[in-house]
Amino acid sequence: MKSTWFRRFTTASGDGPRLVCFPHAGGSATAFKDLAQALPPNFDVVSVQYPGRQDRYREEPFTSLASLVGAVTEELTRELAEDDGRPYALFGHSMGALVAYETARLLADGQLPGPQRLFLSGRGGPNTGGVPYHLYDDSDVLADVRRLGGTQQAMLDDPDILELVMPALRADYRALGTYTWRGGEPLAVPVTALTGDSDPMMTVQDAGTWGAHTTGDFALKVFPGGHFYLFDQLGQVAAAVTEGMLTGVAAS
Repeated sequence: MKSTWFRRFTTASGDGPRLVCFPHAGGSATAFKDLAQALPPNFDVVSVQYPGRQDRYREEPFTSLASLVGAVTEELTRELAEDDGRPYALFGHSMGALVAYETARLLADGQLPGPQRLFLSGRGGPNTGGVPYHLYDDSDVLADVRRLGGTQQAMLDDPDILELVMPALRADYRALGTYTWRGGEPLAVPVTALTGDSDPMMTVQDAGTWGAHTTGDFALKVFPGGHFYLFDQLGQVAAAVTEGMLTGVAAS
């Protein structure tokens, strides 16, 4: 994948499945670097780099989730059509869970084979939530980011770094706040929902609502921790993803 949309932090050593990862609001492709390195070496782990961050910071970030999903689906479809046909799955955390889910819906309407499984982390189903994030000013956004925690809190205290990350954060919060679930048939793609047991943004019950959006196998994985549990429970998360990936490949 040579597109500006995708990054790799490992080199797949075989023909194992591909995992395409979608970051959280304000996040970048590097959020999945540690997970990529914790997964089996034959997995091809690809992280999506949204416009407006890191090496794409000069590009205008999307303020509409539908527009972001359309753009990444078009790019992913092009790359998959030129690729080797290996099975693939999608992993999204927080806002990325919505992006991954809506991307899977668009892929299901296309000509290429869909993903083997969806891993949807740190967010309830598309008809949960409804927080008016698009009405948040900068102080509201920063307060919410601090509330959710994560490994990048120190960056919020650096004015120079904050100036670089705020445009993407503003755009992502607007995209989340204006997102509306418009209904639709459940996907046939198996789903694994993942959550921390003390996430201030959602409950374990919220995570379970993803089960209504698939006619395939559904699994719910609960880990110790808050919204960014996956950084603290890396080994357990990698094991859950490996199990789900290999199960999907065996079933195909």
